Amino acid sequence: MTSSELFTIAKQRGQNDQLPYAGAVTPGEAFALLEADAATILVDVRTNAERDWVGRVSIAGAQHAAAQWSQYPGGVQNPDFLAQLAQIAEKGTPLLFLCRSGVRSQHAAKLATEHGYVNCFNILEGFEGDKDNNGHRKNVNGWCKAGLPWMGA
Repeated sequence: MTSSELFTIAKQRGQNDQLPYAGAVTPGEAFALLEADAATILVDVRTNAERDWVGRVSIAGAQHAAAQWSQYPGGVQNPDFLAQLAQIAEKGTPLLFLCRSGVRSQHAAKLATEHGYVNCFNILEGFEGDKDNNGHRKNVNGWCKAGLPWMGA
């Protein structure tokens, strides 16, 4: 699929779900977009601790950036999030927001959209995905379960 087709699917999903940002992509669609469109950037909004202890996406440097949504320890929202985002991309750049399970990334996409970023997409399922019956992640869905490139802590 072309990046244009993938963005159309993502935007349609956004309209269908009445999302307050451009749309949503599956982990596989996100990876395909990153491969097809060099301008697209994945913004990992997990804490530095999560990336250090759990793992991180392994893709080309210019297409991967980090801006913590909340801080560790404490979980307080990062007051510098928008300033960090401004260092990552211009307001027209396609941005794919990623967190552990797809929740914080929704908030990040919404806030970025409210501040003029027009191409914000949430990565559904997140990096680790939902918990399985034993309370463990990376077994049900998400970036890791999809077999996409990542490196452990």
